Amino acid sequence: MGRNSLKSYRIWFITGSQHLYGEETLKQVAEHSRRIVDSLNGSGEIALDIVWKPTVKTQAEVTATLRAADVDPACAGVICWMHTFSPAKMWINGLKLLQKPMLHLNTQANRDIPWASMDMDFMNLNQAAHGDREFGYICTRLGIRRKVVNGYCDTPRVRAAIDVWSRVAAAWLDSQTMRVARIGDNMREVAVTEGNKVDAQIQFGYAVDGYGVGDVLKYVSQVTDAETDKLVGEYFDLYAVPDRSDAAMKSIRAAARQEIGIRAFLEAGNYSAFTTTFENLYGFDQLPGLASQRLMADGYGFGAEGDWKTAALLRTMKLMAAGRPGGVSFMEDYTYHFEPGRERVLGAHMLEVCPSIAAGKPSLEVHPLGIGGKADPARLVFTTAPGDAINATMVEFGADFRLVVNELEIVAPDAPLPKLPVASTVWIPKPDLAEGARRWIEAGGAHHSVNAPALTTEFMEDYARIAGVELVVIR
Repeated sequence: MGRNSLKSYRIWFITGSQHLYGEETLKQVAEHSRRIVDSLNGSGEIALDIVWKPTVKTQAEVTATLRAADVDPACAGVICWMHTFSPAKMWINGLKLLQKPMLHLNTQANRDIPWASMDMDFMNLNQAAHGDREFGYICTRLGIRRKVVNGYCDTPRVRAAIDVWSRVAAAWLDSQTMRVARIGDNMREVAVTEGNKVDAQIQFGYAVDGYGVGDVLKYVSQVTDAETDKLVGEYFDLYAVPDRSDAAMKSIRAAARQEIGIRAFLEAGNYSAFTTTFENLYGFDQLPGLASQRLMADGYGFGAEGDWKTAALLRTMKLMAAGRPGGVSFMEDYTYHFEPGRERVLGAHMLEVCPSIAAGKPSLEVHPLGIGGKADPARLVFTTAPGDAINATMVEFGADFRLVVNELEIVAPDAPLPKLPVASTVWIPKPDLAEGARRWIEAGGAHHSVNAPALTTEFMEDYARIAGVELVVIR
């Protein structure tokens, strides 16, 4: 399975009832809940497999099942449904222990009321309309953060909501063991890329470790010519390479060695996100822009100038988006277009924008970089396809974290950018540039963000709820 795979994660489906209604009713409850699970799994619309669990009918069964969910390393979260009336006091002890994310599915086995045949037996069996309210009350009283979805399980809206939440739950589980490698320090004198790594680990689960550039160069120095030749051949297969002069090829080969070495370093340390900075390049031939772009495309999180919060958020959002069209990338608001009635933003970075958001075949090019004082670096150059997207950033205020999200529309550039040899994208923030920028700045949003054509605000709402952080949405 690849680094961006969701296949190793599962969601448990837990149905609540009680012994009041007799064994025949409980048998029907189990059959109905199995049918719902089979329907959800069979739809092909939910990224994670859903695992049916036996109906819980007592406090002991509730507690044992929720404890088992917590210790199962493949369980990303639980879906709870009260088919009948499940007295909420029996859920208290289990819910107090639950650490995995929860989705409360407020549904029922039948889509329609059988008006002509409905009797008291049917009413006793199909009580989710008020059984789920009993469960909801105790969750709210206990302060349980959860997503609530109402509707018949066969409707696309319900399945889509479950899919979003399940992806976020898997990304949250991944975050609990994520390791972020900081190669060098953060850019000197920059405020927003600083932060308390202990507070972040307490809040989100991931650990941030610092390394000197020499720790990575040891891996780069061990890369063989054969390994380099093979990767350069892959570059030629995937990208347009307009300049194959000796000087360009020297830079491209150096970039290939960087990619192989950094990848080996990350794999050896079990890191799934990393940072670099142009101020800590001692021993590198060039800023590792191409390596950062390609590692992002493979699912690694990345942050420039030592921005470990954005690197971690990018990794999390990469996993949420696994298999979805559109891509997810490190991004920076770079410059404005203030033409009246056509205000917009050009986003880019020095080199490091992920090709997962490219509109077409990227071009592998070598150009000077007027910062860092190193050799001309290789990089992928492209623009992005028009469509809806979000920008998201995680900022820290002491021990408090805030997730800022701006909905936006990506648009085509007004004209080619022949003298801007970097990957770039153009977008119109919602509701417009004036309001969107004002609210982002007032919320303390960073100049670095995660640009995600593959995701929607709903993903970030679910993530903020699970993480227990403040969410500011600009739309």
